[in-house]
Amino acid sequence: MNKKLIAGASFAAVAALALTGCSSGDGGGGDQTAGPVTITYENFIANGGNEENLQQIVDAFEDQNPDITVEVRTSAYADYFTKLQTDLAAGTEADVFDVDAGSFANIQASGVLAELSGVDAAKYRTSVLDVYKADGSQYGLPTSFSDVVLFYNKDLFDQAGVEYPTADWTWADEMAAAEKLTDKGAGVWGDYQPISYYEYYKAVQQAGGSFLAADGTAGFDSDAGTAAADWLAGKSGTVMPTAADGAGTPDFDTNLFKDGKLAMWHTGIWMISLVGDLPFEWDIAVEPGDTQKASAVFSNAVVVSGNSEHKEAAQKWAEFLSSSKEMVEVRLAAGWELPPISDEALLEPYLELTPPANRQAVFDALESIAIAPDLGANATQIQDAVGNALGEIAAGRATTAEAIPALAAEVNALLQ
Repeated sequence: MNKKLIAGASFAAVAALALTGCSSGDGGGGDQTAGPVTITYENFIANGGNEENLQQIVDAFEDQNPDITVEVRTSAYADYFTKLQTDLAAGTEADVFDVDAGSFANIQASGVLAELSGVDAAKYRTSVLDVYKADGSQYGLPTSFSDVVLFYNKDLFDQAGVEYPTADWTWADEMAAAEKLTDKGAGVWGDYQPISYYEYYKAVQQAGGSFLAADGTAGFDSDAGTAAADWLAGKSGTVMPTAADGAGTPDFDTNLFKDGKLAMWHTGIWMISLVGDLPFEWDIAVEPGDTQKASAVFSNAVVVSGNSEHKEAAQKWAEFLSSSKEMVEVRLAAGWELPPISDEALLEPYLELTPPANRQAVFDALESIAIAPDLGANATQIQDAVGNALGEIAAGRATTAEAIPALAAEVNALLQ
């Protein structure tokens, strides 16, 4: 899995410039010219080795739609949104272009996107498709996703006589198992979950709350926010290694799991190919929740410009790129991220691969998802502040009663 899926940056500037430079996405209907048309597609998803794979999908689309030519422009993810900001301000954006879950809301709110009509929603996983809706209307189609699941060492579970994780597990079940699985004398830890912003906003939702309130202010100064902080920080040093043990350093958790010294590991499905075959049995499960399930999901999507003169052709391409059989076959053959489609028959080649045996958990996790909230221009500072506060709690230098209200005040000052 490609870590470019992780959306943490703010795109408020994109929306602000787009408002001054682009016309409303409500204008125009279908194609304004008859006969063969050329549409442009600006993307980051193919950059870094998947350019030929994308071209295979383009070729298949053009074979089926001989009157439509797709002109592809590919940029590196690091540069993509800066270029998009400039194009939106000038009104020169492509007919179809990539967004991700973190950028969509601001771009859509600026009025530059065309509303998509007649979309066959049954082709997609509902939870991911709904990320790209606004006011009940569809403005984007998801092309790929990645999520976080619970990896576990079956051999360690067997040795400790502990039942494997199930879809019904809660935090309490995970903690009970982790306590039985931890053997500090043997260097074995029962659990590992990064003490970070990305785990915290998800844990707040799992506890029944929300990182941001409906009015856009910090929503985690609550019982749910306190429970989430206690859950993450409370595991440190008991069933999970501490920062002094190396937790949080590059590849620490990966190596601990691969060395057979970690029973449970919260991490993304992009690690499946990196872990691969090991000298012990391992599998995955949907992450446990507290009062509810909420799996962290990161996704990319395509949208159609409201300025496009060929909206009908552009939407046809967007639908092909996000839901066609040909697209699925290319992605699975190349190991190029996963499409959030609903047809499991098309996904069978992926589901049959082992290890892990329970790849179905990758898709089951989409039934209840947690999307990273848009934090505005100071996203990095907010994420760092959350990580620092949780670190202080984990180290015993602060309590949740002290740290969470102070963190909420700090986050509110940074939110824009």
